[in-house]
Amino acid sequence: MQFIKPDININFTSKRKIAFLVSIAMILVSISSIIIHKGPKYGVDFAGGTLVQVKFFDSVLLDDIKSGLYTIGLRKSSVQMFGEKKENEFLIRTDIAVMTSEGFSKKVEKALKSSTGTDVEIRRVEMVGPQVGKDLREKALFAMFYALLFITVYISGRFELKWVLSGVMAAALIGAIYFFNLFNVSIPFLIATALIVTLILFWFLELKYAMGAIVALIHDVTITVGLFSILDKEFTLPIIAALLTIIGYSLNDTIIVFDRIRENLKKHHKKPLEFILNRSINETLSRTLLTSLTTLTVLITLFVLGGGIIHDFAFAMIIGVLVGTYSSIYVASPILLAWQGRGKKADS
Repeated sequence: MQFIKPDININFTSKRKIAFLVSIAMILVSISSIIIHKGPKYGVDFAGGTLVQVKFFDSVLLDDIKSGLYTIGLRKSSVQMFGEKKENEFLIRTDIAVMTSEGFSKKVEKALKSSTGTDVEIRRVEMVGPQVGKDLREKALFAMFYALLFITVYISGRFELKWVLSGVMAAALIGAIYFFNLFNVSIPFLIATALIVTLILFWFLELKYAMGAIVALIHDVTITVGLFSILDKEFTLPIIAALLTIIGYSLNDTIIVFDRIRENLKKHHKKPLEFILNRSINETLSRTLLTSLTTLTVLITLFVLGGGIIHDFAFAMIIGVLVGTYSSIYVASPILLAWQGRGKKADS
C-alpha cells in the first residue's frame, strides 16, 4: 500500500504568494501579542520566585487558597489548577524567592489547611533567585541564536561550498555580540539586531540556501512563541528545550527538500526552477508527511496522557511540527524562487 503515489504532481509553488501572506499574517499576530503582553510570560525558571505544587484531599475554592497564602505574607501569588479538576491539585507562584526549607513547607501546609478546612499535601517546592532567572533567560536566548547561526554555516557549506565565507561571517557576528554585551546592551534587542544583520549579509553574500533555512526557522520559532503568548502560557526551561528541538526537526525537513532540489538541478538543468522545486517537494512529500504524522502521534499521546508536567512541552512540539512541516514546503523552498527573481531584476 502506497501512502502517496510516486507520480503525484501538486503545484505547490503556484500558491507561494498566498502562503507568504498567511505566514506574514501569523508572524504579525504573534509579534503583536508579544508586544501587547510586554514580552513572553516567564515562568519561575526565568522570572525568579517560588513555585509550590499542592494537592488537597477535597474540593477547595481559589479564594480560600489565596486567603491562606495572604496570612503567611505571600500576597502577590497566582494560583492555577494543575491537571484534571478531580485531582484537586494547584500550582502556586509568587515572585518572592522564599528559602524553600522544610519549615517553609510546613508553614504553607498549616496556612492552607486552616483556610480551606481540608488536608493538604505539598508535592514540590522550587525557588529561583531573580539573578539566576535573568541569567537563565539570557542563556536561553543565546542558545537559540547560536543554534540558528551554526546551522546557517552548515547549510552554506553543504549546499553552496562557502564554508570559509559563512564561518568568517558567523565569527564576526559572535564577536560583535560579545563586544556589545560588555556594555550591558539589552540581550533581546541584541539578538534581534544580530538576526536582522545576518539576513542582510545572506542577501548580499548570496547565501540563498542558508537564507531559506534561517527564514523558515525564524518563522517556526516566532509563531510557536506567539501562540504561547496568545494563550498566556508560561515560558520555562522545558519550552526552550522544545523550541531547540523544533529548530532541529524543521531543519531536517528542509535539508531533505534542499538535497532533492540540488539533485534535480543536475538532472533537469534545462528546466525552469519552478518545475524543479515542485518536482523536489513532490518527490519528498511522502517521507515528509509520514515523518510528521508518526511524530505527531507520539506528541498527541504525550499531550493527552503525559500529565501536567509535560503538557506544555508536548503542546509546543505539536505546534512546532505542524508549522515546521508547512515552512519546509511553503517558506524555505519558495525563497529560492524569490532569489531567482532578484537575479533577473539585476540582469535587466
